[in-house]
Amino acid sequence: MEDCLKAIEDADVLVEGFRPGVMERLGLGPDVALKRNPRLIYGRMTGWGQDGPLAQAAGHDINYIAITGALAGIGKPGEPSTPPLNLVGDFGGGSLYLAFGIAAALYERERSGRGQVIDAAIVDGTASLMAIFAGGRISLDKGKRLLGGDAPFYRCYLCKDGREISLGSLEPQFYAELLQRLGLEPQDNHHRGDPANWPALNAQFEALFKTKTQAEWCAILEGTDVCFGPVLSTTEAAEHPHMKARGALVTRHGTVQAAPAPRLSRTPGAAQDNHNDGADVLRRWAREPRV
Repeated sequence: MEDCLKAIEDADVLVEGFRPGVMERLGLGPDVALKRNPRLIYGRMTGWGQDGPLAQAAGHDINYIAITGALAGIGKPGEPSTPPLNLVGDFGGGSLYLAFGIAAALYERERSGRGQVIDAAIVDGTASLMAIFAGGRISLDKGKRLLGGDAPFYRCYLCKDGREISLGSLEPQFYAELLQRLGLEPQDNHHRGDPANWPALNAQFEALFKTKTQAEWCAILEGTDVCFGPVLSTTEAAEHPHMKARGALVTRHGTVQAAPAPRLSRTPGAAQDNHNDGADVLRRWAREPRV
């Protein structure tokens, strides 16, 4: 406990991910921490938030994105919704919003000299991510979703070899180039923009893309303004020429992992190994002089 309190005195940021009230019971709640260090940024990461009817309930990404409306828009018509890994809630609406909150609080501290508490709830962040869909501006109804795999020009297709490709030909000029490269007749924008026409267009494209392998379609479409990309595994992604040229994925100890992002010009990050346990980190932190 004393090691934790000593570390808090010298810390810029504290991040905790317990249910509400746990840190208080441990004697490490925001009141205690900010009394020790008034400049501390105290980040609280939860699914439901620090208050509300569900605050003390257990949950996971799938539950958090379910009540925000995000999950309802993912999956095939007539079938249960499909969890999008845990990218939307845990990482998108949760971790990234916490990181943004920390950055904002640190910036504000430069003016006020004071720390503060960040209540980063996954339900809040996911709801924020869903703002573009609020009010039905972009449909989330299965079968009519422009960005949810229903539109024939914004979805994935199986190829002759069973591999997949992705299309994102949303804008008229990109769709026109897609048709030209596929050897199809031009269509007016209204025809392709009407969801009533999507089933027929989907069937046409599905049959066409099954006539060639993924590699063959890459040779025809990759690097063009069609908005195209092969669907790859993480291992394959590390070997893709573009990802490899940028060093976006690195292999350490036989495991593929992402390089730090975004990239900073003056203080770039680098993937590091850390085999220390929490107690060792605290002891080292207490010994090292702060700059």
